[in-house]
Amino acid sequence: MSTTTAPADHTAGDTAVPTAPPTGAARLAWAVADGWTVTRRDVTHWLRRPGALVAGLLFPILMVLIFGYLFGGGMTVPGGGDYREFMIPGMFAMTMVFGLGETVTAVVNDTSRGVTDRFRSMPMASSAVVVGRCAADMLKSAVTLAVLVGSGLLVGWQWHGGAGPTLAALGLLLLLRFALVWVGIYLGLLVKGDSVVTTVQTMEFPLGFLSNAFVATATMPVWLGAVADWNPMSSTVAAARELFGNPGWGGESWIAQNAVLMAVVWPLLITAVFAPLCVHRFRHLED
Repeated sequence: MSTTTAPADHTAGDTAVPTAPPTGAARLAWAVADGWTVTRRDVTHWLRRPGALVAGLLFPILMVLIFGYLFGGGMTVPGGGDYREFMIPGMFAMTMVFGLGETVTAVVNDTSRGVTDRFRSMPMASSAVVVGRCAADMLKSAVTLAVLVGSGLLVGWQWHGGAGPTLAALGLLLLLRFALVWVGIYLGLLVKGDSVVTTVQTMEFPLGFLSNAFVATATMPVWLGAVADWNPMSSTVAAARELFGNPGWGGESWIAQNAVLMAVVWPLLITAVFAPLCVHRFRHLED
């Protein structure tokens, strides 16, 4: 694997000691090139092991079939409407959340095998590893979302708005995933051991199910419904339903009535917190 190296200062004995480029534009180009190298490395690993990729795609498809056909007949949507159209946007968001465990696992595996330490010893931008990991996970998430959209269409789901609102809904789903990728990278750099990874993966379930993904929060106890409404995933689900023109969006609380706004604000806040933490943690892994 090759990486883009920064210009080098020459010292005694003609030993090249890499240093960062002197200008901001050059530093940015250096970081982008190194980040793309790491992204290609991760994507290449997936292509060499297609079985794991296919298995990861089959799980959300199976969930769509289970909730759409086994549970769908017994569920009602407040205000009326088809339950499959209510459920599918929630399944889209659920899959974005469940990708958190995959990110944590990938980062922990690289750290335990010494790959991360090797990256840190190379003359490359310190942000390249975390940025490359994020880009690779987003590519995989986009493919997963495309497969889910196809699965949803097969079970009877459809969008009722134009191309603009539909693309905006898909963009908000990927924006949520983008924010959670940074959370996953940070946790992967922070924790050690498979037991901790299992704990993180287990926590995906309350985060995903304590939301409006599969049932309306109005059907929950008041205090639990309030917690679910303020779950960032609920804002993304409600915004996606609104933009897709699917039933079940809206609500009486402020957070529910401003779902599209909060579906942008929540991921941006999460990213603003965890992206710098990821870079800082990568630089101080041995501390």
